[in-house]
Amino acid sequence: MQPSAPPFDERLTAPRSWWLIAFGIGVACALMLLPLGLLPMLGGLVAGTAAACAGVSSYGSARIRVVAGALVAGDARIPLDALGDAEVLDGEEARAWRSYKADPRAHMLLRSYIPTAVRVKVTDPADPTPYVYLSTREPQALVAALAPVPA
Repeated sequence: MQPSAPPFDERLTAPRSWWLIAFGIGVACALMLLPLGLLPMLGGLVAGTAAACAGVSSYGSARIRVVAGALVAGDARIPLDALGDAEVLDGEEARAWRSYKADPRAHMLLRSYIPTAVRVKVTDPADPTPYVYLSTREPQALVAALAPVPA
């Protein structure tokens, strides 16, 4: 028997424009080393671009998964039975929940370049976290994956 695919799996990749910015950082590093000669300039271009691309890749490697009875959001792993209702947040509501409506105790995996989000209440009485805020490009699919399976 083959393992089934997880009901939800999303990587919060960075926008394409960020990769152009990373290359621009490499060009800036090259220009700083231009007075030292051609070889240091090329080294600065390669090293600066590689370092900036590594940063963009690292930031965009966050994943949200619903697998094996748990919600895995970044480094957090929360059992589905410890979660309550999930709410889809459109652009305006998502902005409100990550600014003036935000609770400092909440677990937030947010990316500013993703306008939509999901807010999931945490029902575990031993956990002080009131809710989990997750930026996602597919909020309806995430809410559907978090819905309890009928017995």
